[in-house]
Formats: sequence, structure tokens, C-alpha cells
Amino acid sequence: MNSLAFQSGTLVFEGGAPPDFLRKWLLADSRGKVFRARACDYSNIVLAARDHDFPLDDRVKAFSPEHFSLNRPLAPRPHQRMALDAWKNSGFRGVAALPTGAGKSYLAVMAIAKLQRPALVVAPTLDLVEQWRRLLFDFFGCDIGVLAGGEKLLLPLTVATYDSAVLQMEFIGNRFALLVCDECHHLPGPVFRAAAEQAIAPYRLGLSATPECESPERFELLKELLGPVVAEVQVSELEGKVLSPYRVISVPVALSKEERMEYDLSRTVYRDFVRRCRVDFSAADGWKKFLIACSRSAEGRAAFDAYLRQKEIACRGESKIGAVWDILRKHCGERILVFTADNATAYRIGREFVLPVLTCRTRPAERRDMLQKFRDSRYPVLVTSKVLNEGVDVPEAAVGVVVSGSGSVREHVQRLGRILRAAPGKRAVLYELVSADTAEESTSRRRREHAAYAGKVL
Repeated sequence: MNSLAFQSGTLVFEGGAPPDFLRKWLLADSRGKVFRARACDYSNIVLAARDHDFPLDDRVKAFSPEHFSLNRPLAPRPHQRMALDAWKNSGFRGVAALPTGAGKSYLAVMAIAKLQRPALVVAPTLDLVEQWRRLLFDFFGCDIGVLAGGEKLLLPLTVATYDSAVLQMEFIGNRFALLVCDECHHLPGPVFRAAAEQAIAPYRLGLSATPECESPERFELLKELLGPVVAEVQVSELEGKVLSPYRVISVPVALSKEERMEYDLSRTVYRDFVRRCRVDFSAADGWKKFLIACSRSAEGRAAFDAYLRQKEIACRGESKIGAVWDILRKHCGERILVFTADNATAYRIGREFVLPVLTCRTRPAERRDMLQKFRDSRYPVLVTSKVLNEGVDVPEAAVGVVVSGSGSVREHVQRLGRILRAAPGKRAVLYELVSADTAEESTSRRRREHAAYAGKVL
């Protein structure tokens, strides 16, 4: 009898050579007389066998239907209903690209309630895992499993970090029918993709405000692992209804005389080296070629140091600290998030103005305490580097200050999203501090290349 079983994050076919129509997924394993496939190809194999009336003893699944009843009514908004219908019509597989604050997590709750099957939700950070745990408990009223931060409790509804899911999936990959990937743009990475590849879940839902990946290859892999983008909603479609009205203010700040001299000198050293080595940063491998050239000589290493120094000066100019203070005074009494590109700048602002600082170094318990105090106004201002870029729910935030950041469009849209969650009478504003006459100006233009900024930048 031909059989299919789950083994260490893969599928094992036994019973002789598989028919040709299954060879697309099953490959001979030289270590034994079996054929093996990725766990994520489970539904493809089963459906193909069914279509060809091929007898197959399915020993893979380790789950059964569940009964998840909602603790409270869930009234989806039109865009959520549209996204759920599109996902259902795509065979219960696909990615929903909804803006931050548009209720992506409620879409997952609707999917779980619709399917009534065990579900695993994976998210990139401990903060998001805790947020998902609370949300699922509030809606379904049952114990929620957790695979994160040293916890290892497996239940029909379980939440996990990507890291923990990668470590555990070879053992639990056949325990869930639905896989929900929050901030799913992380999934195609060389490590995290294993979380989806080693799971048999036939039903898959990806959630992200910005699902586009760094390369077309990774975006194709995302579609292969989760399904196509089935729903896409822009911020402008929800502004003033689901999301808060907002504006974006670009604030040019000047370097001091000393900073300007050092910036110009460092940038000249860096740019001259780039020209001599004929590095083209517009090419896909431009940055890689620059790093290789820098590694080959003392001159190259000096050029790389100069590159870092001119970037640091632009990001941490003294005038930016003064500009932060002006914004804090202007919006006194409002809830403000201050974003930086690095921990050092975040801690400096914290020391300068006696403000709480949340970074990757902040311990989980202290992080939860900070966020709670921010939510209930005991901390009106919170300074962070990149920890709050993604997902964490802080609807009370009305003002964002981007002191520095990368050129990533995704990062900038995510930071904007932190202040867009609606609240009565709220009008959000995002300030972007840009060192004048530096490379930050072009970086600023690049990271605002998103529909969310169209007509919004003053």
C-alpha cells in the first residue's frame, strides 16, 4: 500500500516509486528506499492523488476539526470582509496587504472561526506574540499555546515567534491546519522560510502592510509558501474612517560648522574611492562590490570608515536633538513616539530629556511595563530604535518623530503606521528630521516612495 507520513519536517512516501504525476514534489532519498517531499507540498500531493484516483494511505495529519466559538461578536468592516472573501476564493491561501491599524489580526480571527481547525500564528517579536496571545484569548476564551521566550506549550491555538517556529516545526509541522504568518515579508529569508516549508498546513494566511520583498525571487518564494496577494488596501482608502487623518512634516536641520567640515571631508574620501573603483550603486550588486573593494586595502578600509562617519554625522547631528525638543514642547500632553536608527542615539535622547527608552536590549518584562505606561499616559513619550517598527499596538500614539532611519520604504511606512490607529478626535502627525545638504535628503525621498505619502508631505 502506498503511504505518506510526516517525518522531521518532511513527507515520506513509501510503497515503491511514485507515479509520474507526483514526481514534481517527491524526490528519491539516497539514504533509504523512500521518496521525500517538503511538508508544505502536502496538499498538492493529496489533491493530485485524489484527482488521479491513486490510492494513498495518508498518515500525515495529527489534527482534527475543532470547535472555536467566539466570546464576543465580530463585525468585520467592509475591507476585512473583502479580504476574507478574496482569501477564501483563493483556496484559503494568500497574503492580505492591509495598512497598519486596519485590523489584520481580526482577519486572522475571522479565518480561524471560519475554518474551525487548529491554527499556528507566527510573528517576528515577543511583543507581537504576547499581543496575539491576548487577542486570541479575548475572542475565543480558551487557553492559547505559546512557543517563545522559553515557553513551550502546544495547544490547538498556538502563537510562536519565527525563531521558535523554525526550531520546533520539524516536530510539530503536522499539528496545524492553518498557518498565519504575521509581518510575512520576513518569511522568505534563508532561515525563516523553514517555518513554512516544514509545515503541512493546507490553509495559509500572510499578513503585512508591505509584503513586497527585497528581491523578485524572494517575493515569488513568499507567494509559493503562502499564496498570492489576494487583497490590497491603501492607507488613503481608510484614512478618516478606519485610520486617523494624518499629515507628514519634513523638517530640514542644519549641521553645525564643525559637523559640516567633518561630513564633507568624510564624504569626499568615501565618494572618491567609489569613483576610482567604478562602483555603481544602482546595480543590484553595487553594495557587494563596494564592500569587496573596501576589504582589499587600507585605503578601502579608510573609505568604509569615512562612509560610516558621514552617515553617523547626518543621522546624529546636534541640531536634531534641538529639533526633537521643539517638537516635544509643541505637542506637550500628546502621546509621542521618537524613532532612531540606532540604540546610541535613542539612549542619548533619553538621557538628554529624561525619557524612557525601548530598544532590543530592553528585557521583556520591562518592555511590557513601558508599553503599558505609555498606553495609560504615565509615559507620554517613548523613545525607540527599531523595536516598535512592526506590529505593536499603541493606538494612543498621535505624534511620531523620525530622527533617523534607513532608506527602506517598508520601515518608513511601518513607523507611520504606529500613529495611525484611530481614536476620537485624533489627527496624527509624523515629523521626519532630515540633515540638510546631506545624503539624508535623497534617502528621505526614497523612503517616501509609497502611496501613503502621496500629497501628505509638507
